[in-house]
Amino acid sequence: MVTSKEILYLSKSDVESLNIKMEEIIEVVEEAFREKAEGRVEMPPKPGIHPQTDSFIHAMPACIFKLRAAGIKWVSGFPNNLEKGLPYISGILILNNFETGLPISVMDCTWITAKRTGAATAIAAKHLARKDSKVLGILGCGVQGRSNLEALKVVFKQLKTVKAYDISNRNLHSFVNEMTTKHGIQVVPVKSPREAVENSDIIITAGPILKQPKPTIESSWLGYGSFACPLDFDSYWKSEAMQTVDKFCTDDREQLLYYRKQGYFNKIPQIYADLGELVIGKKPGRESYEERTMSMNLGLSIEDISTAMLIYKKAKTKNVGKNLAL
Repeated sequence: MVTSKEILYLSKSDVESLNIKMEEIIEVVEEAFREKAEGRVEMPPKPGIHPQTDSFIHAMPACIFKLRAAGIKWVSGFPNNLEKGLPYISGILILNNFETGLPISVMDCTWITAKRTGAATAIAAKHLARKDSKVLGILGCGVQGRSNLEALKVVFKQLKTVKAYDISNRNLHSFVNEMTTKHGIQVVPVKSPREAVENSDIIITAGPILKQPKPTIESSWLGYGSFACPLDFDSYWKSEAMQTVDKFCTDDREQLLYYRKQGYFNKIPQIYADLGELVIGKKPGRESYEERTMSMNLGLSIEDISTAMLIYKKAKTKNVGKNLAL
């Protein structure tokens, strides 16, 4: 049993061994968005440092009162790590006791980041994509491409085809083989971003986040009735393509405006709603079959902390992890 002078350490393999289902993660993340929309969370915009070009190390604190959850994620993203055989995303997450503030757990955050990002996409798509969406275009076949497909399959049981694109043929074919086997769905490799976007009901872009991107997606590629979720900011999307959408949403308005001050998102459409407003019905999501919609998801600490609490409780129940003295 973890005392007030101990922390529960959970490695990446510890977290993975708990076998938490994506359905559970979607549920707790959606609850976090609901609490945010009702004004019952504390989540300041994430500050960051940038040791290398297009790299970041961010501090992401959050407090979710209903879940009695408080903590912080310290996460980095270094695109050049891939060339070194290292993960693009790495970091740790610390949970604190809600009554005393003492740290109660330290855990790897890479699994959490992947899964909660997919969950947030699925929540956005539930409100903004067509219910009968069958074709998914994924640009970027790494960790996020995998987790987003997993989450979208939970919400859209009728998904039939995935059109996958990646600048690396090795990554692309690995993704095609793995996802076909895992999900029993038709995963088709395509040779260009255009092929992945055109005639897709849902489009996910999951490349590296670049401060000076060279976007490729044109407005003419985006079909009526489609939904797009960029996970890489505007790295793939030309301004005129984003301006084409009828409803431009985000997971958090304040964070998006904060990033604009940092030099990102100079030419984005007016924000229609954030996900919390859609979740509680304050604003309607998709209202017609022909609407083109987009949710610019930046990644929020409430998603991490709600998922981490789920992990912590299951680890305690199953006696997983290692107790360490403070």
